[in-house]
Amino acid sequence: MAKLFWQSLLAVPAALGAAVAVSGSAIAADAATNVQVSNFDQDSVQLAQITSVSELTDVLPSDWAFQALQSLVENYGCIQGYPDRTFRGQRSLTRFEFAAGLNSCLDVIATLIAQSGINPDDLATIRRLQEEFQAELATLRGRVDALEADTATLRAQQFSTTTKLRGQVDFHLITPIDTIPGETSTSVASRARLNFDSSFTGRDRLRIRLQSRDGNAINPSGLRGLANGGSSDNFNISVDDFYYSFPVGNRIKVTASARGLQGDDWVTSTIVPFDGPSVADAGGPAFYESGGSSSNGAGVGVSIAFTDNLVFDAGYTAGNPGATNPSVGVFAATSQSYIGQLSYLSDGFLDAAFAYMHNDQSAIFQGGNPGATDTFAGLVNLDFGNFFIAGHGAYQTFNGGNDFSWTAGVGFNDLFLEGAQLGVYGGQLPQRTGRTENPVLVEGYYQIPFNKFLTITPAVIYGDTGLAGVTDQTGFWGALRATFRF
Repeated sequence: MAKLFWQSLLAVPAALGAAVAVSGSAIAADAATNVQVSNFDQDSVQLAQITSVSELTDVLPSDWAFQALQSLVENYGCIQGYPDRTFRGQRSLTRFEFAAGLNSCLDVIATLIAQSGINPDDLATIRRLQEEFQAELATLRGRVDALEADTATLRAQQFSTTTKLRGQVDFHLITPIDTIPGETSTSVASRARLNFDSSFTGRDRLRIRLQSRDGNAINPSGLRGLANGGSSDNFNISVDDFYYSFPVGNRIKVTASARGLQGDDWVTSTIVPFDGPSVADAGGPAFYESGGSSSNGAGVGVSIAFTDNLVFDAGYTAGNPGATNPSVGVFAATSQSYIGQLSYLSDGFLDAAFAYMHNDQSAIFQGGNPGATDTFAGLVNLDFGNFFIAGHGAYQTFNGGNDFSWTAGVGFNDLFLEGAQLGVYGGQLPQRTGRTENPVLVEGYYQIPFNKFLTITPAVIYGDTGLAGVTDQTGFWGALRATFRF
């Protein structure tokens, strides 16, 4: 009886320690995610006593805590399961469940005391153990108190329970190696973004993006400039994105945009790995933005995942509808564009997509005559592990002619450093007004992640504007981009 009593008594600190650990995890998780729990599952306190761990249907011998649970159930008899005979060991412990588990262990001790009393020697041992672990218990109590105080401070001073603030800043230093008209000296370009991402269900997202930017090199007509640059804002802060996306079931996502989405913003993936790491904007397939509506307009999109690998995306953008005439409305805007893309996205060797785009009005192509533009494009990425080959081709028809543009290249992931990428790509960009040939751009870059906050990307870029009647239409640039994320 004495042995059983000591086993039961020892179960109390064991159960208490597990409860404190799980409760601390729950508090920390709550502080990290800024989620306030207002509704509790009241069924969680209606627990059922079990006599063998085998009665718990979701506890397997392969689980790392199986032996601990088996000991608490079969030796001490103070672990309870849910009414459906599950233990739910992956979820956080509520205060109700903690009280129920502790009460079960105390009931065992009370029964033993009533049956046999407590031996004076046992009481002496308890006092000795209490004195021996007094410092550790005080330390544990202090840590719990500090954690509760920190959690209370976070809740009182948090920005929002539903919104997270994320930022990105890009600095560029661009030096012409071989001069070209309009690109004769070292220049600086920058862009700053603040994303306010809100979620009300855990699966939806409301994004409001504030952006400011200035400077854009590698920008003779047709070469498209920097991926993260742009001279149009001149450090004025503007709302660059404003949209809300939400799921419909498990395989459909709908997005409604008031501003900022067009072309490749509607698709799940642009397939080619150069889109993002490249310093020049041409690293992203240029056809998405060639002949499309202004991103200032409103739009709506839908993404349907037929399987885990096969995804269809569709989007519509109206070019700044009603900016000067609100009676025009969204579907009567002067410039409207549509996109549909079917993508095969694997975790292995092949990623591929076919895209179709239509724009009602475009004057950017050869001749400058406004008219509809239709684009048919294919994209592919062959992943050999740390080495990939990727590219795209796009055929466009417009008022007065047609055009074919493409890019292709190779890259190495995790080269010398985990998360680094070395890439070389090139191709001909979409043809525009005043050209006898398509502009050509080639870039080699090496993206270096120094840590989770800072990425440095040096690059060398070659461009040929393809302009008629221009003596010097080619140039080389050296570029260095620093990206800070916070």
